[in-house]
Amino acid sequence: MQDIAEQLQAWHAAGRTFAVATVVGVSGSAPRDPGAALAVDSAGEAIGSVSGGCVEGAVYELCQTAVETGEPVLERFGYSDEDAFAVGLTCGGVLDVFVQPVVPGADPGLDAGITYIASGTPVALARVIDGPAALLGATVAVTADTHHGSLSPAPSTVAALERAVVAEARAMLDAGRTGRVVLGLDGRPCDEAGQGTITFFVESYVPAPRMLVFGAIDFAAAVVRIGKFLGYHVTVCDARPVFATARRFPDADQVVVDWPHRYLDSQLDRIDGRTVLCVLTHDAKFDIPLLERALRLPVAYVGAMGSRKTHRDRNTRLREVGLTDAEIGRLRSPIGLDLGARTPEETAVSVAAEIVAQRRGGSCLPLSAGEGPIHHDLARTAAAADSEPTAPPAVHAA
Repeated sequence: MQDIAEQLQAWHAAGRTFAVATVVGVSGSAPRDPGAALAVDSAGEAIGSVSGGCVEGAVYELCQTAVETGEPVLERFGYSDEDAFAVGLTCGGVLDVFVQPVVPGADPGLDAGITYIASGTPVALARVIDGPAALLGATVAVTADTHHGSLSPAPSTVAALERAVVAEARAMLDAGRTGRVVLGLDGRPCDEAGQGTITFFVESYVPAPRMLVFGAIDFAAAVVRIGKFLGYHVTVCDARPVFATARRFPDADQVVVDWPHRYLDSQLDRIDGRTVLCVLTHDAKFDIPLLERALRLPVAYVGAMGSRKTHRDRNTRLREVGLTDAEIGRLRSPIGLDLGARTPEETAVSVAAEIVAQRRGGSCLPLSAGEGPIHHDLARTAAAADSEPTAPPAVHAA
């Protein structure tokens, strides 16, 4: 619910009761990832989305009911040939949605979580979505060094259970992961949900992933714009102050005048497995020191602009400075997919398409050329494996 956090915080601050419907499990060609949310307040105002339109009406009604009754509910929306006009997913996927009423001041975990999310503080929300009725909806908000909320009322093993879920949530926050965690009542990890287990949905809210664009050229301005569109925090870096100006890159979050490799060295504590690097300088004196470092970092993507000849020469130079073939093999060069792009804007689309394919596990082939699932990204596959319930809630068929 990070994308609707600001409005939720406004409702919360105003003391308005509301309900949040969160996608907690997907399979097949479901339209939204786990963590997507729709919220409805006591006046009937709705924000967000869980399905892109397929089941919004039914989920809206579930939220209204939750506001009225104060009772959380876990529902499944799927597809059935027997009832093709019922509420459900026409795309053929399956979507599990947890609907939770929120009364400001009633749940310290949710109260703290909403505040953290709205302020941009990294936090993981661990909510009970399956288990004893007394625990359903109980929430613990976990940050790097503290946590808020509790699982009371709970069994006598509550201390062990809380310690276990806090540890699990903190590990998922460190990795930026969202998914299900199944624990026994004594806190032990379980492979499957069942008798005597509790299923938590853990949502990690972390700062936007970073895109570092090296080279303040005209193509960079287009890459910056599309990077922002994709949700990245975008920095432009160039050693030439006449080109690296905020006026030339108004859409960038930050414009830095520095040698690229030196700036990268200064950012090591802010780089993670979601970071993407676009090296557009195609000048060896900038590229080689930068790529020597970048290709040894655990980042999501490193792409470099240049011709085929530049690419071959660059690879030779990288070997000369000690990079292995495996390290050089991580470099996407020439940068982008083969779209026949010529203009800066077309090139930016090409670069963005390659970044998305790398992130999501796409084949880069036309969808019309295949028969497989449309949504087959790596993150969703892992999340589905984490979150598939063994005892599914009632299915609303389409």
